[in-house]
Amino acid sequence: MPRQLFVTTALPYANGHFHIGHIMEYIQADIWVRFQRMQGHQVHFVGADDAHGAPIMIAAQKVGKTPQQFVADIAAGRKPYLDGFHISFDHWSSTDSPENHELAQSIYLALKDQGLIDVRPVQQFFDPEKGMFLADRFIKGECPKCAAKDQYGDSCEVCGAVYAPTELKNPYSALSGATPVLKTSDHYFFKLSDPRCLNFLQEWTQDGKLQPAVSKKIKEWFTKDENGEGGLGDWDISRDAPYFGIEIPGAPGKYFYVWLDAPIGYLASLKSYFAAGGPKAKYGEARSFDEFMADPAVEQVHFIGKDITYFHTLFWPAMLQFSGRKLPNQVNVHGFMTVNNGEKMSKSRGTGLDPLKYLSIGMNPEWLRYYIAAKLNANVEDIDFNKDDFMARVNSDLIGKFVNIASRAAGFIAKRFEGELTASLGDDGKQLLATLQAGRASIVEQYEARELGKVLREIMLLADRVNEYVDANKPWELAKQEGMDARLQEVCTVCIEAFRLLSIYLKPVLPAVAANVEAFLKVAPLTFASAEQLLGTHTIGAYQHLMQRVDVKMLDALFEPPPAPVVELPKPGGEDIAPTITIDDFVKVDLRIAKIVNAEHVEGSTKLLRLTLDVGEGRHRNVFSGIKEAYQPEQLIGKLTVLVANLAPRKMKFGVSEGMVLAASHADEKANPGVYVLEPFPGAEPGMRIR
Repeated sequence: MPRQLFVTTALPYANGHFHIGHIMEYIQADIWVRFQRMQGHQVHFVGADDAHGAPIMIAAQKVGKTPQQFVADIAAGRKPYLDGFHISFDHWSSTDSPENHELAQSIYLALKDQGLIDVRPVQQFFDPEKGMFLADRFIKGECPKCAAKDQYGDSCEVCGAVYAPTELKNPYSALSGATPVLKTSDHYFFKLSDPRCLNFLQEWTQDGKLQPAVSKKIKEWFTKDENGEGGLGDWDISRDAPYFGIEIPGAPGKYFYVWLDAPIGYLASLKSYFAAGGPKAKYGEARSFDEFMADPAVEQVHFIGKDITYFHTLFWPAMLQFSGRKLPNQVNVHGFMTVNNGEKMSKSRGTGLDPLKYLSIGMNPEWLRYYIAAKLNANVEDIDFNKDDFMARVNSDLIGKFVNIASRAAGFIAKRFEGELTASLGDDGKQLLATLQAGRASIVEQYEARELGKVLREIMLLADRVNEYVDANKPWELAKQEGMDARLQEVCTVCIEAFRLLSIYLKPVLPAVAANVEAFLKVAPLTFASAEQLLGTHTIGAYQHLMQRVDVKMLDALFEPPPAPVVELPKPGGEDIAPTITIDDFVKVDLRIAKIVNAEHVEGSTKLLRLTLDVGEGRHRNVFSGIKEAYQPEQLIGKLTVLVANLAPRKMKFGVSEGMVLAASHADEKANPGVYVLEPFPGAEPGMRIR
């Protein structure tokens, strides 16, 4: 009977676009899902945006949107990533869906009926500058376990410890930088310390459903130290308003902590998929969501990163168990992705791997699918993206070993034999193909165990055997020899048959290539069962090249740091600096120190003052200046200022002006009123030239 699988990946938080860590996880899960479907099993592969929490509420406020619209805009950008890397989710939803509201409240009420919900007053950090209680992600400080700095208020990214925000050392608000103050508020707790929960989790986490390293780590979380501290404590599942989330039934102003409703989003997305008729259309599934989930044969499988192990292996199964729901059959944990020998990714340093940039510069998505698969195994290990290794693996394995098998044989079949394969094969060809068919069992076993690196190594070893056969038989030489047509057709047929078998084994990793192979070979969609039989007498189509080599220029472009942002310099005084002049231009302007001997209003003018200036010439100059709104005449008499002494005299209504006094003002006089006459430091004397 076909297996019935419900598969999920961790829900991405809806405050930003996908990064390479998301894509790595989705590729791993997608390969496993495609493998299961090729085995004939029924798989429902769903995802959703993790839409709740204070970070999204605050981010939405900053851009003037409702949280719902903010999340919808983020969700609208998911498709290019998923389609671009051939990731085959059946359905994508949101944790703010009606299904998730209903399921989260239902599960909570079931836990409450079990006596596993407790209400107690707690001291909670409050930001006095923002006027709000701080969610865990907006409190930072030193980890109480390992003293790592700048850790969030719920868990440490360095040692993996989980704790209450009040346990942080030297806490501060990530929103304002202020030192938070403690205020008392009633909070709701899931009583994980209840003996029923402890006994269940200690058994469930050690019964083989989890990877050995994960089970070992979980044991530490149950262990108390010599002072009786540590161990599994109760879980605070509530947050105070204002908060974007799901309201707790019967508790006005209280909302579920985002980590309670986020994993329930797995079930909600599947329920939404059933409501939309997806399973019925795909598999003829006539049961309802509730009937499907009540079937003990249904397997629930999660793929997650190691940073959220605690939530998925303790809180999540306990919620399911004591609300009477199906438990996960597998929680598959993977490590992180680094770049160039373990360096942490950073876009600003040019060490970030941007998924959309990868696609936009024309890099083949299946290069990345293959490379990630070649690095992954069933353990909780980080994987590293190395540019040189990436190019070598893709060019050597996919082009040199795999694609070239078809390219070396298809042309002869088309030109010499009208595209027809022969059923008459020699013993050496039969033996080679039997070896490839026999490799299926191990490859299937490794796929099932998520040992993708081992899968690809085994496939490439088989490809080596095929290429040895090609080199030994040299079809390019057979084509030149009289009377060797039958042998040429036989050798090339063996190559095409072998290529088809290798394509079957690689199809979960290279779905687009496999689709092109199916079209080229004129065969039905490849499954693992189709490896049992050879094509025999069969006509294939024209061969089109299946994949290009990696160009080092593409890799250089991928890791090229983004251009520095164009910083628009402020306009001093509200206007741009004038065009550049030379020193010769400057010396043409004769600037002199002048003493204001007298100043008086100009009758009939609202702007001008008449200044009498001593410029050391043995006579006085008459200058009209538009500074009446800024100065009274008596403020100016006796002051020194600067005069443009060689400005041509200007005849005005009120008399002749013999120069111009320098003053400063802003270009936007309405927004920045004020005129300021230049005044030299004491010691300057009338007539001195400014150089």
